Amino acid sequence: MSQPYVHDIDPIALPLPFWPHGVHWYGLMYLLGFAAAWWLGRQRVRQQRLPGVSEEAFGDLLFYGMLGVIVGGRLGYMLFYAFDTLLADPLSLFRLKDGGMSFHGGLLGVLVALAWWSRKHRLHVFDTLDFVAPLVPPGLGFGRIGNFIGGELWGRSTDLPWAVVFPRALPEPLRHAPPEVLRELAAQGRLDGLARHPSQLYQAALEGLALFVLLWWFSSRPRNRYAVSGLFALGYAVFRIAIEFVREPDAHIGYLAFGWLTMGQLLSLPLAALGLFLLWRSRHSPCVAKGGT
Repeated sequence: MSQPYVHDIDPIALPLPFWPHGVHWYGLMYLLGFAAAWWLGRQRVRQQRLPGVSEEAFGDLLFYGMLGVIVGGRLGYMLFYAFDTLLADPLSLFRLKDGGMSFHGGLLGVLVALAWWSRKHRLHVFDTLDFVAPLVPPGLGFGRIGNFIGGELWGRSTDLPWAVVFPRALPEPLRHAPPEVLRELAAQGRLDGLARHPSQLYQAALEGLALFVLLWWFSSRPRNRYAVSGLFALGYAVFRIAIEFVREPDAHIGYLAFGWLTMGQLLSLPLAALGLFLLWRSRHSPCVAKGGT
């Protein structure tokens, strides 16, 4: 086995003298995700992918979607992954600095927000969802890069050449050892067996880049209602289920069944079924988007 990379990235991108926590990379990744959605969404508005919707109305849509991501993502994490903590300390829901966001919770939050916006503008909610779906993967990709920079949500043990030693995944007392000590131990081969898959980067590549390319290509010409949303749901679910086989499950949850089923896989199964249903239903549904490039 080659010497693994020892993760040593400062999670603070920009220290601020007037703010002790500084600006974290993870927060910047969220901003990049929303910026990408704004820029890509404007292109789709100009292509009339959602007829009758102006750039100003799209700005409102993006704002509602941002609220849905943040509120739904945090609430979903506490309900799906930290319910005992939530029961013992309800105020933990608001401690965002402690980390913890759920894609599936964020998705539910976005669905509620977009349904509200669609009703306000008298649009079919799935026309809105079909419009928004290709804008989501870049944000997912940036978010996973943020997870990697933060050294969290690591993968399972591996001896592959690109394995990474995540200090927070090490046993005590190595967990608190200085990076230079860990690098020396890694060079001596004393950390063999403790390196892990950088599963965050796998997810960035699949859920972010690959899913974006697939959806942007698929939606490059008008599609029937439900089709783009269905492909998004199915594509994300398949990629997430696959990555979970090399991602370490949450320590306080572990495997749910069969020695391999994780919470992420369990939550993705209904999403895959929904995606298949929407693709089937799209066959006999109208096409409302106009042509584009």
